[in-house]
Amino acid sequence: MTKISYLPGRSGSPGTDALPPLAESVDYIASLGKPTAARVLTDARDAGRVAIQPRCGVGGHEEMKALLRELEEQAAPDILTLTIDSHTRLKRFEQALRSLNRAPADLNGYPLVSHGYLRGREVNESVTAPLEIRHGSPDARILFDVAVASGITSFEGGGISYNLPYSKAVPLAESLAAWNAVDTVCGELAALGLIVDRELFGTLTAVLVPPSISLAISVLEAVLAARAGVRCISVSYPQSGHLVQDVAALRAIPVLARTYLPPEVDVHAVLHEFMGVFPKKRGNAEDLIFYGALVARLGGASKLITKTYQEAFGIPDTRANVEGLRLADRANSPLLGFVKADEERVADELSWIVDEVADIVEPVLAAPDTMTAVVDAFAAGRLDIPFSASRYAKSEIIPKRDAEGAIRYLSTGSLPFGDRTRRRNSELLEGAGPKGSGLKGSGGTGPVIGSLLTGLTDDINYFPTLFGEMQKETQRATQKETQNEDAE
Repeated sequence: MTKISYLPGRSGSPGTDALPPLAESVDYIASLGKPTAARVLTDARDAGRVAIQPRCGVGGHEEMKALLRELEEQAAPDILTLTIDSHTRLKRFEQALRSLNRAPADLNGYPLVSHGYLRGREVNESVTAPLEIRHGSPDARILFDVAVASGITSFEGGGISYNLPYSKAVPLAESLAAWNAVDTVCGELAALGLIVDRELFGTLTAVLVPPSISLAISVLEAVLAARAGVRCISVSYPQSGHLVQDVAALRAIPVLARTYLPPEVDVHAVLHEFMGVFPKKRGNAEDLIFYGALVARLGGASKLITKTYQEAFGIPDTRANVEGLRLADRANSPLLGFVKADEERVADELSWIVDEVADIVEPVLAAPDTMTAVVDAFAAGRLDIPFSASRYAKSEIIPKRDAEGAIRYLSTGSLPFGDRTRRRNSELLEGAGPKGSGLKGSGGTGPVIGSLLTGLTDDINYFPTLFGEMQKETQRATQKETQNEDAE
């Protein structure tokens, strides 16, 4: 393995002069002869199919190329992923470089900045599908510079969604400013003829995220991105597990785009397959994967981020990734046109989601300085996300599944909802708590902590419970405990 001793980049990183000018990168991308991610998404939407994309990323350069080639050869995904390692995400470039030179297999993703843009181009040229960078960085300016020079045409993240779910002590004002710089470069690239797909991570903490919170955060990030010059925005949404709610949330994305974004911005809906606790049994896991793909189809998503049957056990191997992609793509079959959602219920749910989003975002957008208003709203709890790692979010809202499995607000915290919305959430949650828990809907006096934790745990384990796996695990644990007692 060739050792690397420099770090290419701009924005104050070592090797500042190593990257080519933007115009040269635009010419390089045109010379590749492959479509951009934005073009793939538009073509998929126009064709009425869902583009398929895996999660993947390893530290070694040759290993990364081999992984992408195998995924493409075996499953032909529409877009491929370069998942970035944790050191690079946090701008610990020297540590990423040391790990790369010492033991690249120890890295949990591809350290693109350490490898450099020339190697990035080699990765890009190894496959015919366009690449997307997925990472989790609150300040991705250097990574974005290297990604563009590598010819990568899709970049995930945002100043809220890539800060508050992951970082404890990064001020929101700093991450918003950093991502504004990224989006400004996207505007410069658009002026040069290159449209970069900017995917917003509406998935957030991925645990029981109410649809209106996911979409409200994405609306605010999308407004800021569009003002900076971004011309293609993908809004990702995390599958909750309730078909009507998920289809409605996906269909709400173009409605919200028409309401809050200028017409020259192309907007795509993206579904992340269920990111909570996955079933362990392969058949159950594959049922959930195919179900998620059908939800994406019914919701009109342009793209689906797939999962695998090994999800419950850790990082999947390549074979599982291939089979997950193939399975998800089968939901695009023309034979499945008979699969429908309850359109009346979807329309009702969509209307409520759009109204809730409006309640959350419109006071922020009415302020003269949107970024400052976002920071102030989070400080006051008028913007919030559940289970945040950050000290800059109150995390006062408490989600809860209703009796059908849809995610509602058990507590709305300080979100600026009216009485009508609070009352609806309370009514939908009546009787949804565990037997004897006494859990009540939003706006109540607050649930007992023990009962609350039990209810949240049950909601998080929704699909393993649905498939009967939790009951079997409990029975096995009880049997083992009985055997131990008998042995004593």
